Amino acid sequence: MRKKFNLNFVAACSFLIIVLLVHPSSSSAQSIDLTGGVKNEYEYEEYFFLTGKPIKFTGTNKNVSVNKTERQGKLTETYKFTLTGPSGEKLTRNFTYTYDVTNYDQVGQSSATGSVTKFTEKITIGDRTFTLADYQLSKSTITDKRPASDYYSGEAIARKTYTESTGRGKDAVTKTITVEASSRNEGYENFWGATETQITDFEIVYEDGSIGTVKNKVSTAKSRTLDFNQSDATLSSFNGNYKTVSSADSLSEYEYDLPAGRGKVASSIDYMPKLEMLKIPKFRDLSTNWAREQIEKLYSLGILEDQSNFFSPNTPVQRLDFAIAIGKAIDLRVLEEQNNRRPTSQPTIFKDVKRTTKDHNYLVAAVNKGVIKGTTPNTFDPDGFLTRQQAATILVRALGLEGKAPDPGYTTDYKDDYRITDYARDAVYVATQLGLMSGSNGYFNPKDTLTRAQSSAIIERFLRYLENDLKENYRDNILFFN
Repeated sequence: MRKKFNLNFVAACSFLIIVLLVHPSSSSAQSIDLTGGVKNEYEYEEYFFLTGKPIKFTGTNKNVSVNKTERQGKLTETYKFTLTGPSGEKLTRNFTYTYDVTNYDQVGQSSATGSVTKFTEKITIGDRTFTLADYQLSKSTITDKRPASDYYSGEAIARKTYTESTGRGKDAVTKTITVEASSRNEGYENFWGATETQITDFEIVYEDGSIGTVKNKVSTAKSRTLDFNQSDATLSSFNGNYKTVSSADSLSEYEYDLPAGRGKVASSIDYMPKLEMLKIPKFRDLSTNWAREQIEKLYSLGILEDQSNFFSPNTPVQRLDFAIAIGKAIDLRVLEEQNNRRPTSQPTIFKDVKRTTKDHNYLVAAVNKGVIKGTTPNTFDPDGFLTRQQAATILVRALGLEGKAPDPGYTTDYKDDYRITDYARDAVYVATQLGLMSGSNGYFNPKDTLTRAQSSAIIERFLRYLENDLKENYRDNILFFN
C-alpha cells in the first residue's frame, strides 16, 4: 500500500507556504500550508520548483514536526522540516504562523486571520543555495459551525523573496527570486468524515526578468465507511457482521510552466486504514423487510438501539426515537463526552421528557444545536408520531442548508405542494434535491407519518450524504472544474 495523506496542502513549491485557517482543529483532513506536501503516519514528500524543474524532497515523521496551540483567542502553528532530495539535495524550514481567532457565537461562526511571524528556509542543490530572505503573508478563513458539519472557506496571499547563491569567493554570484502566490480553499468536517480542497497559483519571477508559473491542486480527506462481512461458517450464530473502516488520503497535482520547460507532477499518499468490528443485529422480523440493510447498519453503529429481537419495522416512529437517532447520527461522541454528568445536572428542556430518559443527552444536544424543536416552547410530545415534513425539516436543519431553497414564494414540483406547511417548504425542497427524501407518484405526502423502517432508511441516506456526497462535492467538483 502506497503512502498517502496530507500534512497540509499544496505542493507547488517549498518556496511558498501559505495558508491554513482555522477549521475544526481535530480534522486530519485539513491543509497545513502551501509547501504542497503530502504525508501519512510515516512518510512525507513535497516538490520544489525554483531551479526551473520539479525536485521531490522527502522525509519521515522524524523530519517533519507540526505543532498547534490556541490560547486566549490566539492560534499558533509551528512547522519544522528537514528533507532530502533524490541526489543528496537538502531542505530545512522553520515557520511560525500566528492567528487572531474571533468567535461569533450568536451566529455560530468563527474567523481566523493571521500572518507569518518567524521564518527560516534554506535549500542546497549542488553548488546552488536558495535562502529565504523575506516572507510576507496574509491569510484568513471563516467557519460556519452547523450541527452536522462545520463548513469553512479561506484565502491567502503571499510573497516570498529568495536569494540564490552560486560559487565561492570572487566567483560567487547572488541572484534574487520572488515568488507571488494566491490561494483559496474550502472544506468541511463532521463526525463521519472531512475533506478540504485547495487551489494555489504561484508566479516565480527570476532576476533576469523571466517568469514561471505553477498551479497546484490539493485535496485531503478522511472518511469512515461501513462494510459488511459475510460469515463463511454455515453454523455460525450470525450470517455476518458490519465493520467500520476509517481511512485518510491526500492528492496533489502541479501543472508548471517554467523557463526550463513545462509539465505536470503529482503525489498521492494514504494513511493505514483502521478497522472496528461492530455489534451484530439479530432482529427476527426483518428477513423480508425492504429496509433490513439500513436498519441493521444503524443498529450496528449504535444509532438505533433495541433490547428486543423484534424491531417492528412497520410501526410508526415516535418523535423522541427519531430525535435521539438523529442526535447520534450527527455525533456519536455526545454520551462519551458527558457520561460523567449526573442526570440531575442536565437541563430540563421539555416538561414532558424526563431527564432520566435513556440517551437524554442526545436530545439535549440536538435541541441546543437547533436541530430539534418542541411542539411548543415547553413540550416535545415524545410519544407522538413523526410526519414526513417534520423529518425533512430536522434533516435539513442538521445540515444547515435551509438557505439552499429558492426565494420565498416558490412551489415545489410535488402535486400536493399545497399540503406542505409553510415552515417545512424549504426543507422539503432541499431534502428532495439532496436525495435524502423523495415522494411517490409525484406526491410528497407531507403529513403522513413515518414507520420505523422508513425513518431508518432516511437516516441511513443522511449518513451516506455526510460520508460520501459532501466529499464528492468538496473534492471532485472543485478539482475537475477549476
